[in-house]
Amino acid sequence: MQIFDGHNDVLSRLWGTTTDPVATFAAAEGHVNLPHARAGGLAGGFFALYSAASKGAFDFSIFDAGAPALPLSPMMPAAAALEPVMAQAGIARQLHDAGHIAICTTAADLGRAFVGDPLACVLHLEGADCIGPELWELDALYAMGLRSLGPVWSRPTIFGEGVPFAHDCDGDTGGGLTPLGKALVGKCKAMGVMVDTSHLSLKGFWDVAEADVPLVATHSNACAVALNARNLTDDQLRAVGQTGGMVGLNFATLFLSDAGWRTGHATLDDCIRQLDHMIDIAGEDHVGLGSDFDGAPMPQGLAHAADLPALIAAMRAHGYDEALIARLAYENWLGFVSAQLEG
Repeated sequence: MQIFDGHNDVLSRLWGTTTDPVATFAAAEGHVNLPHARAGGLAGGFFALYSAASKGAFDFSIFDAGAPALPLSPMMPAAAALEPVMAQAGIARQLHDAGHIAICTTAADLGRAFVGDPLACVLHLEGADCIGPELWELDALYAMGLRSLGPVWSRPTIFGEGVPFAHDCDGDTGGGLTPLGKALVGKCKAMGVMVDTSHLSLKGFWDVAEADVPLVATHSNACAVALNARNLTDDQLRAVGQTGGMVGLNFATLFLSDAGWRTGHATLDDCIRQLDHMIDIAGEDHVGLGSDFDGAPMPQGLAHAADLPALIAAMRAHGYDEALIARLAYENWLGFVSAQLEG
C-alpha cells in the first residue's frame, strides 16, 4: 500500500544534524529517509520548512515520562526565522536535484512523482514567522516551490496565535488571525497556496473558514478522543468535511490519547481510535495520515516510515475494507492536493 503523508519534519532534522543532507537522507537515519520510505511504501507527502530556534537533533526521549504543559514560545524575529527556512528550502532543492525527492508544484508533477522513484514533495511552511508584513517572502518561497502554509506554529506571529502544548483543553486558548493574518490567508488563496490550520487557535481556525477555502489540518487529531489544544473539536472536524478539506492523523504519542500525554507512550490501537472518530465526524473522504515523522515521538510499533505497513495491518485487523484503507493511505490526500495545485 502506497502512502501519502500530510506532514514530516525531515528537512528540519537534516538542517540541524548534517552537513551532507543528500548522503544522510540516503541512509537509514531518523524517521523519514530513502531506505525507510521504500520499505514502508511512503511515496510522498508534505515536507515542512520550520524556523527552529537552534540547530541540533530533537531528543524525543524527553517525553518518555509524559509531556509537560508548556506555555507559548515567544515570537521569533522574522530575520532569525528566515535563515533556517531558506536553508531547509535549499536542502529540499539538493534532494530534488539528487533524484531523492521531486518538488511538486502542479498536479501533473504530483501524479508523476507519486508513481515514480523520487518521493513526491509538497513544500510546506510550518509557521509564517519568516514572512514580513509586506508578504514579499511568500512570493520568494512560492518561486522556490512552496504550495502550503500554516500561519503559525505553537508561538505567536504577526499573523495570529498558535496553541500551547497543553492537555485537558481544546484550542480555544487565545486570539485568532490578525488583520495581517487575514491578508496572508487571502494572498495564499489567490496564489493557490493551501492554508494549514494545525497549530492555530480555535478562533484562528474559524477566521480561516471565513476566507472560504477548504479547511485543512495536516497533522491534527480529535479532541473527543484526546482533549488537547493541538487537536480538533467535532465542530472543526465537521467543518473540514463540509468545506471539502482534509485532516491528517498525527502519530505523535502526546496527541493520540490521554495516556499518551501522561506517559509518553501510545499504540497503534490509539491511532485506530482516532481514525474511527475522525472518519465518523469529518467523513471518510476527508481523512488521511499526517505522521509528524521526525518532529514527534512515535507510538509503539510505528517507530519510523518503514513501519507504516503495521498501521495498514492494524486498519485491516480493525475491519476497514481495502477501498477505505486506500482512501486513508493516499487517495484522499492525492485527490485534494491535485485539485489545489490545478487551481
